[in-house]
Amino acid sequence: MAVIFAVANQKGGVGKTTTSVNLAASLAAAEVSVLLVDCDPQGNATSGTGVSRGSVERSTYDVLLGQCTLAEAIVSTPVKGLDIVPATQDLVAAELELVDLADRATRLRAALETLGDRYDFVILDCPPSLGLLTVNALSAADRVIVPLQCEYFALEGLTHLMATIDRIKGAFNPDLAVEGVVLTMFDGRNSLTHQVADEVRDHFRVYSTVIPRNVRLSEAPSHGVPALLYDAQSRGAQAYLGLAREILESFPKKEPEPEKAREPAPEEPEQAAEPEPEKPTKPARPAKGSAKASAKAERKAG
Repeated sequence: MAVIFAVANQKGGVGKTTTSVNLAASLAAAEVSVLLVDCDPQGNATSGTGVSRGSVERSTYDVLLGQCTLAEAIVSTPVKGLDIVPATQDLVAAELELVDLADRATRLRAALETLGDRYDFVILDCPPSLGLLTVNALSAADRVIVPLQCEYFALEGLTHLMATIDRIKGAFNPDLAVEGVVLTMFDGRNSLTHQVADEVRDHFRVYSTVIPRNVRLSEAPSHGVPALLYDAQSRGAQAYLGLAREILESFPKKEPEPEKAREPAPEEPEQAAEPEPEKPTKPARPAKGSAKASAKAERKAG
């Protein structure tokens, strides 16, 4: 089964979609298969990977409402090894239509289970809220990655997110855990940035890779590609490649087990060859003329 990450933070503008898109592209660049699921009605992850929302026939909305399977909604992207389940504005209505269903919080998890081992990683881009869409993503995820902008209000919102994660663990997903916090839009010249970073490191696991403020990261979505395809040498693209390396070190790809060598079939013991029966030997015949010659010799001698 794939490792499923939910990229979540109910605070908007902290870099959730930027992290989802660029982390997914960076993992795919490391030659692992990745599925990005856009759970945000704004659909920014969809357009950020080069998929036109106007051309989408099936989306996350259809999957959650049971109108198609997850496999039928998957669309390929320009990044080799990266596929996406796109989102449209129809997803806004999903929370209202799901509210009366008994399995409203676990429908995405059930859909993802049908994929088996088709992908190595699945990344769920959550909306900036703690509604039913985020609850579905957290119920389906194995780990949570929390993008955090180094400012006071973002730090305050982190407390509410942790409380929500605890409730999800108690109700739907007991194995859910926070994988780590990613510091985004990091500006090392700002003293508040360092204060918030130090405060977070005291309580959570924080990735050593920090995502800097970078113009290329902001420009890439307007071209419909991740930063890795827009400018691979930019500081932003290189930072997400570093984040992908950290994750791959924590979740190394499992190598297929070698096939067991077949043991040779036991050889049958050779049966001793039966001795051939001896042929009776015929008495030797005397040579022609030998009897007459011996008689003559005897007469001469006499």
